[in-house]
Amino acid sequence: MEKYHFAKRFQENCEGSVIAEAIKGADHMADLINFSIGDPDFNTDQEIIEQTFQDVKAGATHYTDSQGLLQLRELLGEFYAEAYNLKVTPEEIMITTSGCHAMVLALMAILDPGDEVLLFEPYFSLYKEQVELAGGRVVSCPSDPDKGFRLDIQQLVACVSEKTKALILNTPCNPSGVCLSNDEMQQLADFAIQHDLIVIADDIYTLYSYETAFTPIMSYQGMRERTITVSSFSKDYCMTGWRIGYIAADQSLIQIVRKINDAIVYSAPAPSQWAAIHALQLRDKIQPLLKAEFEKRCRYAYERINACSYLSAIKPQGSIYLFVDVRQTGCTSKQFCERLLKKAHILVLPGVDSGKSGEGFVRFAMTLGIDKMKTAFDRIDQLTVTDFML
Repeated sequence: MEKYHFAKRFQENCEGSVIAEAIKGADHMADLINFSIGDPDFNTDQEIIEQTFQDVKAGATHYTDSQGLLQLRELLGEFYAEAYNLKVTPEEIMITTSGCHAMVLALMAILDPGDEVLLFEPYFSLYKEQVELAGGRVVSCPSDPDKGFRLDIQQLVACVSEKTKALILNTPCNPSGVCLSNDEMQQLADFAIQHDLIVIADDIYTLYSYETAFTPIMSYQGMRERTITVSSFSKDYCMTGWRIGYIAADQSLIQIVRKINDAIVYSAPAPSQWAAIHALQLRDKIQPLLKAEFEKRCRYAYERINACSYLSAIKPQGSIYLFVDVRQTGCTSKQFCERLLKKAHILVLPGVDSGKSGEGFVRFAMTLGIDKMKTAFDRIDQLTVTDFML
């Protein structure tokens, strides 16, 4: 397709969403089993929906304070106090229209043209575009797949330059499922302090930490003032379609973010903010069931993949994904995805889109029930390594 000549920089540098492109290429298959997008198959809890419907009927159809409803920000503060023993005031919170929106706003607030942002591989595929959209430059820091993609501080040290402004932290990690240990988090905190860096903590999957309780990086000594937390209700509450998230950071940073957002959407949708209020109030009812179900799915997928002679997987410590090693097939990650789609009508995402360290891996999202997953893995069992050869 001919390039639109009025849009030079963006169309030449932005690759777009690999998830959207993958779904577009497979939407003609009636029996498609889709492990690509991380959209949980559970609808939002019915009580949240019903209470929000009443809010809308009562008039929750207008702009709110551009920083977000005070009641929602107060409840988020109560959540941080209860869950992590952290004091976060309403003035330190900005409500956004999704976690992705929060990430872009945070990056726009801190980056000057040419500032560098460290991404530890494998990373969420949209980080690169988000950093570049904000005028920054991505510096990818490799990790070793044969060591389980664990944090390697020396790799980060090797990537630091005088232009480095920030790093993005995502634990539990999308796509690898790796959860950083307390020791690794401390190393990361020490590294950020030593090099005077901002840490943007993408705390999207905090519920889904299966082996140890999640601890936010802002709780480590010296990290409160240099941490920007972005999060959302999408995964921890199965509210992807509500598009509601937030930023937690120093009050002065929040005011910068607020000014930027005033020129974009002004305020997050009122109904979605009320839905988030009800979600927080109902979290003790909703979240244990979600966590148990997704942990069960991850364990099931892990066992099925490792029973396959030519595939293996990293043991899922967290998130709602399984990162599968396909190197024994001799395929690149994109070739494997193409051939799995053609041979078995199963859609997964290539790991190379999460950085070079992800080459040879593919991501399965555990957003299907066990019965559907069984059908998918039964199809895979019918294939041999020769089915993936050229």
